[in-house]
Amino acid sequence: MTLEPSRAHPGASLSPTGDPMKDGVGAAAWADREDRYDLTVDGRPRFQPLSELPEYHLERRDPDPRGMTVEAGDGVEVGTVTDVWVDLAEPQPRYLTVELNGGGTVLLPMGFVRVKRSGTVKVRAIFGHHFPDVPKLRVPNRITLLEEDKIVAYYAGGYRYAEPSRNESLI
Repeated sequence: MTLEPSRAHPGASLSPTGDPMKDGVGAAAWADREDRYDLTVDGRPRFQPLSELPEYHLERRDPDPRGMTVEAGDGVEVGTVTDVWVDLAEPQPRYLTVELNGGGTVLLPMGFVRVKRSGTVKVRAIFGHHFPDVPKLRVPNRITLLEEDKIVAYYAGGYRYAEPSRNESLI
């Protein structure tokens, strides 16, 4: 089990025993949704990269993050944005594809980024060494409901588990 009671009395809160961001517990927990693609009403995958959608573009008044450097919560530059994923059901950016400096790519949910006009994408939730462990897609350029939940949960869990001081109570 990846959780254990934090105290020896009944009803005590549970604390992670392994790597909570990878184990999917506590703040990094995900729902076991179906491992299938979310589709639009006309049967297309709901989330797609702009590189596959020539008829779509970003609003010209907004900064285009493609080519921008991604900076983690500890100030480490982890990679470069290579693509933007669009939600076809509600036309807006949902994810960024990040080519990691150490090799490989990961998805970065838009809800966890600040796109700066200075040319940097900042992510406070996780640190540089966490990026290689972001859950991967089984099929490039497609994301299932389950993969989506695991990726978002990983970043969300970082707000709590990325560094030990974030686990302490705030008074």
